[in-house]
Amino acid sequence: MRKIISFLLLSFAVYALQAQIKDPVKFKTELTPLSDTEAEVVFTATIDKGWHVYSTDLGDGGPISATFNVDNKSGVELVGKLKPVGKEVSTFDKLFEMKVRYFENTAKFVQKVKFTGGAYAIEGYLEYGACDDESCLPPTQVPFKYSGVAKAGNAAATKTEQPEQKAADKQKEEPVPAAAKDSSAMMELVSATTTEAATDIQPAVASGDLWKPVISDLQALGEEHGQEDMSWIYIFITGFLGGLLALFTPCVWPIIPMTVSFFLKRSKDKKKGIRDAWTYGASIIVIYVALGLAITLIFGASALNALSTNAIFNILFFLMLVIFAASFFGAFEIRLPSKWGNAVDSKAESTTGLLSIFLMAFTLSLVSFSCTGPIIGFLLVQVSTTGSVVAPAIGMLGFAIALALPFTLFALFPSWLKSMPKSGGWMNVIKVTLGFLELAFALKFLSVADLAYGWRLLDRETFLALWIVIFALLGFYLLGKIKFPHDDDDNKVGVTRFFMALISLAFAVYMVPGLWGAPLKAVSAFAPPMQTQDFNLHKNDVHAKFDDYDLGMEYARLNGKPVMLDFTGYGCVNCRKMEAAVWTDPKVSDLINNDYVLITLYVDNKTPLTEPVKIIENGTERTLRTVGDKWSYLQRVKFGANAQPFYVLLDNQGKPLNKSYAYNEDIPKYIEFLQTGLENYKKGK
Repeated sequence: MRKIISFLLLSFAVYALQAQIKDPVKFKTELTPLSDTEAEVVFTATIDKGWHVYSTDLGDGGPISATFNVDNKSGVELVGKLKPVGKEVSTFDKLFEMKVRYFENTAKFVQKVKFTGGAYAIEGYLEYGACDDESCLPPTQVPFKYSGVAKAGNAAATKTEQPEQKAADKQKEEPVPAAAKDSSAMMELVSATTTEAATDIQPAVASGDLWKPVISDLQALGEEHGQEDMSWIYIFITGFLGGLLALFTPCVWPIIPMTVSFFLKRSKDKKKGIRDAWTYGASIIVIYVALGLAITLIFGASALNALSTNAIFNILFFLMLVIFAASFFGAFEIRLPSKWGNAVDSKAESTTGLLSIFLMAFTLSLVSFSCTGPIIGFLLVQVSTTGSVVAPAIGMLGFAIALALPFTLFALFPSWLKSMPKSGGWMNVIKVTLGFLELAFALKFLSVADLAYGWRLLDRETFLALWIVIFALLGFYLLGKIKFPHDDDDNKVGVTRFFMALISLAFAVYMVPGLWGAPLKAVSAFAPPMQTQDFNLHKNDVHAKFDDYDLGMEYARLNGKPVMLDFTGYGCVNCRKMEAAVWTDPKVSDLINNDYVLITLYVDNKTPLTEPVKIIENGTERTLRTVGDKWSYLQRVKFGANAQPFYVLLDNQGKPLNKSYAYNEDIPKYIEFLQTGLENYKKGK
């Protein structure tokens, strides 16, 4: 997630997820009688925090919908479709360009059935998809099997079986390959699902050798299981930088010397004056952190997250940012009611001690709102997308510390006050610059609403054209070619202002090729998806040679090349992000196309196998029905992982050449991942 400050400081890298079986969803099933002739098959799920399970009937081209599937039935009929029950979250998914619905924390699906009389039996499975912010599970099945006798006029079940099924099929231990238990079943998994010119290649060796687990080999190469989440540090730094920007605005900067001098002069004891200044700074921190906590406690973390992806909310936030930008340009001043500040200020004068200092800090918060409000509002909305209950408080902590530091530092070192830059026109330059940035980022929120309602007002090239104009105008403003109401008449341009103008104009020029389809990775998080581009000269040169594991491995052996396995999904959001942000890099695409045989395996490929294959996995019997089931099974049994995207490099015997790679848009790290695998392959030849 990139925000205003991360844009000014380029970008932050995220940590990659490492290979491990994920078990975020736990289902239980039951058959609930409704009457003498009807009953319901009920599926109830408990979902780990941060994950969500998709609802039913989401349509083609989107994530995996929940479906009710029957293998065998007698004496029973289905009534209607599978129904989701409970609180659904409905939002627009920017990557899929469609509205999706999903459940968080808990989920419930119900299928109504009707007994026709006499003995009945029904066997099948619920299939569902689940994702978090970084990865998705393959289509997962929850089997069920019920039987009994429905007497005429009385359909009470006499026998039921209620198997509990967990997402990822209870894969908490290293699985045992089916080939070791049922070699004939394993050989049935070899099917000809090749692409392009690969149709004449036939495997020369039994697939069982290529399917052997290599989990211990991956661990020997440095495979790790989970890492620290740096998002809180990122949020704190973002808030801190936002506080620094607010510090140099006309509403805050002139107050610093007056406040520090007041504390030092009102007390004959210098130590007490310093202590009061420290208390003043601490009070600022308490006020803003309390604001962050209040926002979350009022709305709730999940509600904030839902709001941040809601189309109507994004329209409102777009309008709010445009109003804030107009205020920064000098069209008008946004102020809180003056009586609020006067009331708090008079209260501060009539009290003494800590309460007086706290009320003075509160007065600062009120009178500086016209400058700090837009920055705080943008920060709170951005951090709300993390879904963490403490994220707004952490962001406000960073913001408040940056705002409070000068008051305490200047109290400790009063001589620094003499070297403080004097208030002047440079503060309005900062304010107007923030106005341009507010206007640019307002378009991001309008883009979400535009995609949701299908207006097509902000296609990618339109969005980029507006950004090019905004940042070009910012550059001209910084060079003094454009004036706003509160700017002074000084025609001189300082060195700092010149370099800021240079950066802004260079950024505008950088975006120009994007009008013809260039990827523009620096703005990919803000711009509409590439699919909305009407005129596109850029083509993604990375294409998989195979979509079949065994035939791709044989092709690589015959040509003496290592293999890159890409476990992906049609409904995998972060898979598309990696392909757009990382695979488009010239060095990455060159390595994949020329030095590796790329085998892309879709774990949600619904092409049916010639015949369903029953396998024993970790002591549990499962049925593989589709090509996607087959590749999902390969990922679990061989590599001990079940989330996508998942990349692994193999030699011609199916042994890993490097530790696996998951979702991480760090291009140098991805290049190192590929080059290390290539070097290890050459050493082993």
